[in-house]
Amino acid sequence: MDPMHEMEQLITELNKYSYHYYTLDEPLVDDKEYDVLYDRLIQLEEVSGIVLPDSPTQRVGGELLKGFLPHRHLSPLWSLDKAQNLEKLASWHTRARKLIADYNTKNPDQPLPEPSYAIELKFDGLTLNLTYENGKLIQAATRGNGVTGEGILEQVKTIRSIPLSIPFKEGKIEVQGEGIMNLSVLAAYNENATDKDKLKNARNAAAGALRNLNPKVTATRRLSAFFYNIGYMDGITFESHQEMMQFLKDNHFKVNPYIFYFENFDDVIAQLEDIQAQRTGLDYLIDGAVVKITDMRTREVLGYTDKFPRWAIAYKFEAEETSTILESVSWNVGRTGKITPLARVEAVELAGVTVQNCTLNNIGDIERKNLKYAIGTRVFIRRSNEVIPEILGKVTEESDGEEIIFPEKCPACGFPLEQRGAHLFCNNTLECTPQIIAKITHFASRDAMDIETFSIMTAQQLHSELGVKEPADLYALEFEKLVELERFGERKANNLLQAIEESKTRDLASFLYALGIPNTGKSTTRMLAEHYRDLHKVMNATVEELVELPDIGNIVAESIVAFFADPFMQTSIQKMLDRGVQPQSPAEPVVINTDSYFAGKTVVLTGTLQTMTRDDAAARLESLGAKVTGSVSKKTDIVIAGEKAGSKLTKAQELGIEVIEDEEELKRLLEL
Repeated sequence: MDPMHEMEQLITELNKYSYHYYTLDEPLVDDKEYDVLYDRLIQLEEVSGIVLPDSPTQRVGGELLKGFLPHRHLSPLWSLDKAQNLEKLASWHTRARKLIADYNTKNPDQPLPEPSYAIELKFDGLTLNLTYENGKLIQAATRGNGVTGEGILEQVKTIRSIPLSIPFKEGKIEVQGEGIMNLSVLAAYNENATDKDKLKNARNAAAGALRNLNPKVTATRRLSAFFYNIGYMDGITFESHQEMMQFLKDNHFKVNPYIFYFENFDDVIAQLEDIQAQRTGLDYLIDGAVVKITDMRTREVLGYTDKFPRWAIAYKFEAEETSTILESVSWNVGRTGKITPLARVEAVELAGVTVQNCTLNNIGDIERKNLKYAIGTRVFIRRSNEVIPEILGKVTEESDGEEIIFPEKCPACGFPLEQRGAHLFCNNTLECTPQIIAKITHFASRDAMDIETFSIMTAQQLHSELGVKEPADLYALEFEKLVELERFGERKANNLLQAIEESKTRDLASFLYALGIPNTGKSTTRMLAEHYRDLHKVMNATVEELVELPDIGNIVAESIVAFFADPFMQTSIQKMLDRGVQPQSPAEPVVINTDSYFAGKTVVLTGTLQTMTRDDAAARLESLGAKVTGSVSKKTDIVIAGEKAGSKLTKAQELGIEVIEDEEELKRLLEL
């Protein structure tokens, strides 16, 4: 037989056996028979010097790569909006049904069908985007920013459940899935690994393997993958999600069997509860489930926000809890001098993540949770989504452990601490290094002076090597001194100086925010800028004047006055002005639409909006005659609540204040 023809036959046969073994979990031959065929293929490849692209011998991993090249996806990889509870999920469902109803009202001749739903597991691994051309796998990439990812083709080839060729051979296709490590595989790997080489958890193991420059390392991890979407396809469309999933199966992609279809949304809720109850019995990590509307035409009509499809949502499971040993407590110094305790706990797996650090908030939190004598004892911890885990309290049967000693002096500079309520503060604002670094970093941040390329590492280096102690010092930096710094070449020095120069004409609101006035945020500094329209007028404002402004009470007013009365701050601001900083007054107010829904009303924005930034929303509200404030009170008329709206939403509900949560309704009222 011709060697090339024999190789092609062996590849077809071996890939068929691999598909049945790794994807369908239905072995057709025993390992010995497979190995005989595999060894024969290797022999033919060595003799001929030819290795075909879909040969299973390519799955063992090739040479060490020098780096990852960027790959632009043929179609964007969208994020999913998240619902942390059933109420948020119901809100998404209501919005989707309303959009469908509105469309059907306008298009009675071509109405959309009643929505039906698919539920899939939300895997906790690394998103993969595979590109096939004429049936051959030609690229694999990470999600990246959704538009451009990193090419990881050689690493992905080591995953035996991923087909190197598929029956569909009519152009290009992009298929999306999740690379994972099964928990049983993780356990087996760690059994044979040294303590130094043991893998911490399945999520990090999968992501780390796929982003390892050595594909041979990736191959040792024995990863798997599930596929759930086709992002791009030449010349073919689907009418439903079911059709698309069947196409994936027909083309040898591994599809998770845990997928359900429902006509009734109440059944969706019940199934989600069932998934959460069964998640601990799965052999892979999940952090939720995904609910999708199945009809493809409906998806096209509903479309996308700037970030998310409107036809799908991720339901995140409730925070997981576990217990571990509290080993120690350290104390960190923040920008305002506040001293925050950070707990170190015995490493424990929680929601697929190895946890070693937990928040304790302040000394009041420690006492309230009865943790004063808890070092060395077992404590409950909880991790909610991506937030740092928190300690809930001691396990009830635990006796007292060692005492958490509250510091009397600053852990960074040794200055005596002051207790204010539940917090400890270091008042050595001019000499305490962590405070100096944090203030300079905040001053340069995007929402403040927006000095590009500036980071906390830049602040640390400028402070330690050039003696930069305050923001004003940034405007006295010299090129000759910058280029002498380690990791500072001419280009980096010029870029930094250019960015600092451009920041000199930042708007007044951003400049005030950059100063870091205690008890104020962006909304307050914006309001100060718009009311006074001049830096010196803000600096000379009295408490009596300030309390007359919206959203400013005695505490905030006194903080503002005390801040600008500080001789050091006055000198620092004057230095900046002398060095060319010219905070720009806000533009003249636009003509207000007094006929709008918001005219004359006091509005509070809270949470994260998906279709616009809060600053954009605030500007639009003000142009429509609204007064935008930062806190909820009896004077508030409307609260606009985005994702993760917290205490402000709760207070609004308690006071019976109108709440707008539907962003489509908000856009209509904003006349967008």
